Amino acid sequence: MTNIIVVLPKLEEAKGVKNILVRSGFQVTGICTTGTQAISQADGLNDGIVICSYKLADMIYTELHEDLPEGFEMLLMASQNLISECYGNGIVCLSMPLKVQDLINTVNLMVEGVERRRRKRRMQPKVRNAADEKAIKDAKELLMVRNHMTEEEAHRYLQKTSMDSGTNLVETAQMVLSMMTE
Repeated sequence: MTNIIVVLPKLEEAKGVKNILVRSGFQVTGICTTGTQAISQADGLNDGIVICSYKLADMIYTELHEDLPEGFEMLLMASQNLISECYGNGIVCLSMPLKVQDLINTVNLMVEGVERRRRKRRMQPKVRNAADEKAIKDAKELLMVRNHMTEEEAHRYLQKTSMDSGTNLVETAQMVLSMMTE
């Protein structure tokens, strides 16, 4: 599920937007009345969407956008004349007065984009640092010498043990090294 944070200066309006989204099947992680509250909620999350108005109690939308963690997108709800100045800065805009179906469709498109980027990130191979590579290499060499395995067999053994124990390959290699060098 994609994290959605609603930030509006009036709590009643934020609750209203939250209720619309929840009734439409979205999960709203939090509602806030200040940009600072939204930033602190977003800091604990990997990605998501912040729905806000042009001006909050402690900042305007551009300051909030700059301070959000990297995986977050912003949906700005403002009057048409204010929206005209925000084009081209990576912020999705909806003009007020708000049509419920426009809000739902826009949030749906944004959620799909966030989830697509999340899947893309997950599919990228993890880059290991030199220390991790060395631990895996040393564990394979130790298995090859002590258990008379080929490199391929040692690697498969590490992979299987990693999957069976629910740990990543580096942690498994470190466990093998610590157990076999005692």
